[in-house]
Amino acid sequence: MDAALRLGRIAGIPVGVHPSWFVALAVITLSLAQGFFPQSYPGWSEVTYWAAGFVAALALFLSVLLHELSHAAAARARGLAVESITLFIFGGVAHIRSEADSPRDEFFIAVVGPVASVLIGGLSWLAARALGVADVPLRAILEYLGMVNVMLAVFNLLPGYPLDGGRVLRAILWGATGSLARATTWASYAGQTLGFIFIALGVFQMFAGQLLSGLWIAFIGWFLSNAAETSRQQVAAQESFVGVRVRDLMLPDPPTAGPDLPVQRFISEYVLQRGLRALPVVVGGRVVGVVSITDVKEVPAERWGALAIGEIMTNDKLASVRPSDELAPALRLLAERDLNQLLVMDEGQLLGLLSRSSIIRYLQLRQELGASDLVRGRR
Repeated sequence: MDAALRLGRIAGIPVGVHPSWFVALAVITLSLAQGFFPQSYPGWSEVTYWAAGFVAALALFLSVLLHELSHAAAARARGLAVESITLFIFGGVAHIRSEADSPRDEFFIAVVGPVASVLIGGLSWLAARALGVADVPLRAILEYLGMVNVMLAVFNLLPGYPLDGGRVLRAILWGATGSLARATTWASYAGQTLGFIFIALGVFQMFAGQLLSGLWIAFIGWFLSNAAETSRQQVAAQESFVGVRVRDLMLPDPPTAGPDLPVQRFISEYVLQRGLRALPVVVGGRVVGVVSITDVKEVPAERWGALAIGEIMTNDKLASVRPSDELAPALRLLAERDLNQLLVMDEGQLLGLLSRSSIIRYLQLRQELGASDLVRGRR
């Protein structure tokens, strides 16, 4: 999930918020200002209720951020790279580049999140007790944080993937079966079942007259169910790529052009005649950029004849893989950066181009032929 707004970096990890986060902030502020705080602490002014609700909602998401930072720290301690942390409507997610190397690592990375939430909740409760004054907004906010963080920990420990409890379940199943793919599949079915239960509970509450809370619970269930199914599909796709290397699906020795090639010629000679979506741009034998259909679509058609591809090409942080790399990590790189192609390079030399369309075509052929392997001598 990409963040629309980057907030900065913590320990070198980019932190951002998804647009849905603002919806959650508004809904939680409203429910606290008009429900929880007035019922629990009567007698405050309307302004105080709204201020306390807003501060408490922000503090809740700060707690979620600390929860995700604990996952990130645990992943780094196990040698895994953390791409970013994103806050969204249902909490947050730490984007870890690859899977854990062992069930023990997976268990450790998963369990530290709920432990962090319990610690935050306990410290908040102790701070509230230390204030000693029963009715001040600060104590009310701290008591709310103490309660909600413990609830967050309990919720996350439910045994359904991709919740932390589902990841703990996956670690246990992984250790028992020796298969990460099988463990992920079973844990995702548990997560989908949990999602259906939440949907049913939400619908029941809506019919009972609790429209907002029922809708929220049903929405959480829908999210869990979809996330679990997506995880299972990703595992199935990754299983299809076992043993497949980038060199098996790349376009070898792709055509290249200099940066002065007119955009109109790129469209007519390379896109329409050769069916290419992208073209590496080379100067003196060195790749300086990639021009693609996506770049061209940003330019009005009437300007294609006047512009050179060097003026519209992508030339920053070019993504590349090696021909000997496995296909699954390359596919993740395509997804994470929202790219349609990757340069295939080795020791600075351009050897090929790996496109999303070639991967899709490979999967379609596997499905059509019912073959267990289209590479390794069986194509």
